[in-house]
Amino acid sequence: MAKESVFSIYLKSKAKAKAEAKRLALKEIDKLIAVLQEAKAELKKKEADRAAKEKLANIERIKAMMAEAGVSTQELSGAVGRGRKAAAPKASAAAAKSKRKPSGPVAPKYRLVIDGQESLWTGRGRTPKVFQAYFDAGNSRESCEIQ
Repeated sequence: MAKESVFSIYLKSKAKAKAEAKRLALKEIDKLIAVLQEAKAELKKKEADRAAKEKLANIERIKAMMAEAGVSTQELSGAVGRGRKAAAPKASAAAAKSKRKPSGPVAPKYRLVIDGQESLWTGRGRTPKVFQAYFDAGNSRESCEIQ
């Protein structure tokens, strides 16, 4: 079983961490923060070094496999160029929408004149109250279409 860290209590409970911090002077808190940030930077560097070594090891393993198979990097890059083209990844719906030209305002499709007041509607979105009342009275959409 892994050895539990001194800080594990404070990682689990923010209240306990704050209570412990209140026991320290401001200079001590600043120093602790600096030490922890330095430790964080060292851990990040070690992780980056480990990832770089792992990548180099993978490259060496692939080179060994290619040598065993009798394939050179030039042959591999040439085969990719001559071979079947890989299918291009499909663009997402959001990307497709962003490529469209802005359409601008939509022309009205329906018109009603009630008591001398004209009401226009594109036919998109929620039905305006004037049109909804007109339709509820038994009239059809076709009767108020703009020709």
